Amino acid sequence: YLEEHLDGNLCRCTGYRPIWDAARSLVSCHHHSEDDLEEIRGPCGVKCGECPERESCEMDCNLESKKQMADVAANDNGGGCCGGSGSESGNEKCCSSSSMDKIQQYQQIIESKHSEKWWDQPNDMFPDELLRDDEKSVHDELSKPLKVMDTSIHNGGTWYTPNTLEELLDLFREFSSGGSSSSGGGIKMVVGNTEVGIETKFKHASYPTMVHPSKDIHTLHDIFSTEDCYHVGGCAALGDLQEFCHSEMTSDGEEANRRHERTAKPIHDMLRWFASTQIRNVACLGGNLVTASPISDMNPMLCSLGATLVLASRPKSDGGVVRRNVKVSDFFIGYRTVEKEDMEVIERVDIPLLQDRFEYCIPFKQARRREDDISIVTSGMRIKLRPAATTDNGGRHWEIEDVAIAFGGMAPKTVMARNTMDALIGKPFDLNSFEDARKVLQDEFQMPDDVPGGQAQYRLTLACSFLHRFYLNCVEELTKDVAADETEGVSYPPVPLIENDEECGVGGFVGVKKPSITGLQIYPEPKVAMGLEVEHLGMKDESSDLPLAAVAAAAAKSSLSDKPTKQKNNSVGQPATHASGPLHCTGEAIYIDDIPAPANLLHGSLILASKCHATLASIDVEPALSIPGVAGVFTSEDIERIGGDNKMGPILLDDFTFLPVGEKVEFVGQVLGIVVAASQEIAEKGARAVAVEYTDDVEGKAIVSIEDAIDAESFWTDFRHEMKRGGNVDEILNESEVDGKRHVIVEGSMRSGGQEHFYLEPNSTLAVPSESATNLTIYSSTQAPTKTQDFCARVTNTPAAKVVVRMKRMGGGFGGKETRSVFVATAAAVSAKLMNRPVRVTLNRDTDMAITGGRHAFLAKYKAGAIVEEDGTIKLHALDVRLYNNGGCKFDLSGPVMDRALFHVDNCYFWPNFHSVGTSCKTSQPPHTAFRGFGGPQGLLVAEHIMDHFATECNVSGDKLRRDNMYSLQDATPFGMRFGDGFTGMWNVPGMWDRLEKELDIPGRRQRAAEFNKKNKWIKRGVGFIPTKFGIAFTAKYMNQGGALVHLYTDGTVLVTHGGTEMGQGLHTKVCQVAAQAFNIPLDHVYVNDSSTDKVANTIPSAASMSTDLYGMATLDACQQILKRIQPIKDSLSPDATLKEVAKKAFFERIDLSAHGFFALDNDRCGYDWNKDRPEGFPADLPDNAWKGHPFNYFTQGVAMAEVEIDVLTGDHKTISADVLVDVGSSINPAIDIGQIEGAFIQGMGWATIEEVIYGDDDHTWIRPRARMHTTGPGTYKIPAFNDVPESFNISLLENANNPFAVHSSKAVGEPPFFLGCSVFFAIKDAITAARGGDCGYFEFRLPATSERIRMACSDDIASDCIGSDRDQSSFQPHGSF
Repeated sequence: YLEEHLDGNLCRCTGYRPIWDAARSLVSCHHHSEDDLEEIRGPCGVKCGECPERESCEMDCNLESKKQMADVAANDNGGGCCGGSGSESGNEKCCSSSSMDKIQQYQQIIESKHSEKWWDQPNDMFPDELLRDDEKSVHDELSKPLKVMDTSIHNGGTWYTPNTLEELLDLFREFSSGGSSSSGGGIKMVVGNTEVGIETKFKHASYPTMVHPSKDIHTLHDIFSTEDCYHVGGCAALGDLQEFCHSEMTSDGEEANRRHERTAKPIHDMLRWFASTQIRNVACLGGNLVTASPISDMNPMLCSLGATLVLASRPKSDGGVVRRNVKVSDFFIGYRTVEKEDMEVIERVDIPLLQDRFEYCIPFKQARRREDDISIVTSGMRIKLRPAATTDNGGRHWEIEDVAIAFGGMAPKTVMARNTMDALIGKPFDLNSFEDARKVLQDEFQMPDDVPGGQAQYRLTLACSFLHRFYLNCVEELTKDVAADETEGVSYPPVPLIENDEECGVGGFVGVKKPSITGLQIYPEPKVAMGLEVEHLGMKDESSDLPLAAVAAAAAKSSLSDKPTKQKNNSVGQPATHASGPLHCTGEAIYIDDIPAPANLLHGSLILASKCHATLASIDVEPALSIPGVAGVFTSEDIERIGGDNKMGPILLDDFTFLPVGEKVEFVGQVLGIVVAASQEIAEKGARAVAVEYTDDVEGKAIVSIEDAIDAESFWTDFRHEMKRGGNVDEILNESEVDGKRHVIVEGSMRSGGQEHFYLEPNSTLAVPSESATNLTIYSSTQAPTKTQDFCARVTNTPAAKVVVRMKRMGGGFGGKETRSVFVATAAAVSAKLMNRPVRVTLNRDTDMAITGGRHAFLAKYKAGAIVEEDGTIKLHALDVRLYNNGGCKFDLSGPVMDRALFHVDNCYFWPNFHSVGTSCKTSQPPHTAFRGFGGPQGLLVAEHIMDHFATECNVSGDKLRRDNMYSLQDATPFGMRFGDGFTGMWNVPGMWDRLEKELDIPGRRQRAAEFNKKNKWIKRGVGFIPTKFGIAFTAKYMNQGGALVHLYTDGTVLVTHGGTEMGQGLHTKVCQVAAQAFNIPLDHVYVNDSSTDKVANTIPSAASMSTDLYGMATLDACQQILKRIQPIKDSLSPDATLKEVAKKAFFERIDLSAHGFFALDNDRCGYDWNKDRPEGFPADLPDNAWKGHPFNYFTQGVAMAEVEIDVLTGDHKTISADVLVDVGSSINPAIDIGQIEGAFIQGMGWATIEEVIYGDDDHTWIRPRARMHTTGPGTYKIPAFNDVPESFNISLLENANNPFAVHSSKAVGEPPFFLGCSVFFAIKDAITAARGGDCGYFEFRLPATSERIRMACSDDIASDCIGSDRDQSSFQPHGSF
């Protein structure tokens, strides 16, 4: 299945859905067949598709089966482009879907577009000799033993490829510790390089001798079965083992094969979730064993199965191979230590087969993310049952003959739960025995709070939950075995009964088929609409809001007349392909690190501080300079030497390019200098060699969390802002009644964690000096070319006019390259200036994550009041909220981020009395910075949390509470912006809410979820339904400006350069559409090359979702200037003259065909002065705080619903469906806008669920040094993968939503949908509420909703016992970094 082979690929910014569609178009069987769907079975054991009561049965399984069948029928019958229902205006919607006909269109297009030669390219590129099986000589050459020595300055050691087992064992004897070779002690066998690669890259291990065994050593690679055993070669790839087990499971089902199937299934199921397909294809089982990871998935599985290792060695060169057997359960003797001699290798793993009945083995695994993730806890459990003798009272029962329980993640090594096993063996097979065993298990694996890896209570809860699930699974399997035998007349004791609501506890995700992603993307029929250009540029509104189909029809009718007309090339409104899309798909798109190396290129590696809260005493660079290949080492002293300014920062100059000696080190990873060398590897080696000394080391006093900062009063007080409206909230919130009506008061707190940008392209800069290093060209992956130019000029003491920053495209930015890319560029610029040679600096992923900062963690403390009206309606009355964010050690953009949070803490709800205060905290974390939403999502989250609190306190529907308190027209926000056409444009949220509530049947959906939850104890469903409004504009007034340079060439093509940057969001494509529309030329006649400070100067960072608004208008301004100049020429030619003809004549008439366009938002539609007092005579009928300004031009609006299912036993969750409706005005490019919505939703969902940033703090004392970031790579930080995307993912753009405040009536789309991903968070919270019991009352559920937080919030008996009686179990909070 396609679904099983996409793991290991991470690209959350796409939302994954388009990748699914593209992949399906290449697969012949890309949809579920009816046979597949009918495999759904109910508790009765009958396939739902074959059930005689199918039409009348109301079981959830049958309803799901019917729904899937209906979906297949719908997909088979259409749903493709220009399908779907009619809109409210009567216009048909155009729908780009994941349906069957759409996929078939893709396939037909691909097949017809390319020749047979094109399809044969992969084979044509491959050497013929390697393709032909009859080339025995080639095989012989490849089969010869090989020795390769690295004699370069990289000193990579010596590689051997032995061809026989004896040759391999001789090498281990010679080079192992105690061997005859002088280089002994450093030999490593490398098969897939999945572990050694990590050791050499990240742990900087060096091995003088490495061995890669040839596949001709069959005993190491073969997998085969005998009568009682599976035999797996030590070097056999995990993927091969998975495939072998799959073939064993799918055999004909003969009696002789039942043992094979039962043994193969648990191994196969565990391997499906082991790492990724790419890893399994190369990694081997033997490597997994000798690595002895305490959280290995396969090692506990093998222990429980009773597997044995065959270890081989050859002690004497003239002797034979010596073999010995070791039980896998005895193989692990300590942390990363195994019972194996240095000269031994694992030749084979022997796995005994299970019995054909009454013996069961079940795998268990829980990780931070289902797919491609290491486990938190993993387990293999095997049990063997037998009918017990008749008891005294004449009853019969099942008895536990043998049991094996192994765990990973519960100790420094893979361990057997021997006390628990002893408590079960010989006991009756029933719930009481397992309940007693669970208590033994709790005592056997008690862990302290500061256990390495943390999560002590959760890990214990998982182990106990796995044991309970094991019992449920075994009861189900025993029931099947007994039923099969009793049909032949055999009588057995009764099988223990399971309560109906416990049946859902059987299974878990490990054995479940990976789901596919389906969905619809619906947008109004494209049209060309006019917006701000009518007022700002004086353009005539000729659009009449006609859909393009109607415009085309009118043009066709006009063409029938005698009057010559010119075809209209409508580009605006069309779902045009992303301009770089084809290059992205083929891998030919050029990023900074792909630029061909200039002559004499040097590579840079930053020198980073290894601790914080200490003084930098000295830096000794001599050890680095002594390394061959190192060309130079530069620190702050070198910046002084060239007269450069070392200070930097976007608002406050409180940061350094290189920290000077004598200054305080403020975060782990602060940049101290740079090493430049002939290669990246040498530069990194040099950076590690630099000797750094510290004094006044007071690491233990480092302020890490928001709570630490509050206790220490570590704030940026000069930037603390406050907002007030209405009466005195302190007094109001002390009142129990308002006008005789009950006043409900709630008080609490809410925390949200940080988030790593995880752009696909890390920060990268290529600095190229010229003119004897008096000029610099900087190629930088940055959202802020001018800011980069400014600081590169300052730090190198070079006039800005001699520094050019160029930016072709970024591999993602999300705000992380708005300010925190600059220090990489300045470090490269200093090196290039001093060396007069090109220097490239590309950060490794772990370095980038450790030092560039991310989304701000937030803490909100609130007190709020609501009035209970006579009809029971709840109306919000007063809010007092204090927001704190963790800004890190430098100010960066923490103040503006907090401001935007304050602007959004109301979300869509009207508070008559309002008071908020925002404070940025200074801590020892890296400087935190812009991230998609820029504080807005954190504020919106607090608003929704408070609404949930009121719904619980007042025992009312959260949906009704939200709807009853939404802004109405003419209402005003706390900051003084009024809703309505002339103020903020159309206010669509209430109507969008009502529409989705009706179309999705939200009340019915909630009722069905409640009914499901009543029937299921261990699986709970929840629904999240939330709105959003997101203000569009930079809150700093001066930033709302943009420029563009447009050249019209004499061949009729157009080149546009503007101040924005392309980071995958499609900005260049939209700008090209605007220009193509203006000139009435095909879209492919317009091109944007790159963003460059020598073409458009003094630019603003591409941020705040403002780029299309700014640069679309600026480009249109430039186009209009050129069109105005050439209009007389156009008038002098025939009406059907082409732009090429017009441009050529204009050139000969000496008319300028270039223009610089500029756009700035009107003064009264941007900017906000927090400190401005109410002027005398300010009109009383205007809203409070309106005198301070108008912070936003308009609001992008949206509504989203998500339905989830949580596994109470593990905390795992899946998103069943998500439906998103967004108002993006009249879309310039609906395909790109939908892509932005999908990506934003998934990124927001990631922040709200699995993306957890962890630092060494009071909650994580096992991380050292204090304040070090732990989650510095994909191994520890988890973004959503394919398996995390909603199984049904539908996106719709609102129709008839014109916006007069932006170009072509469009709206910004990059950031606003991000918060809608939190609908998944609130759906999870809804499901947890069901698990806790409907009357559980208020509880603070912190973001992100990790599997740990979900599991521990469910407060069932298992979790409560593991939390311990010494803690308040109802309010227990797992540890987190905030």
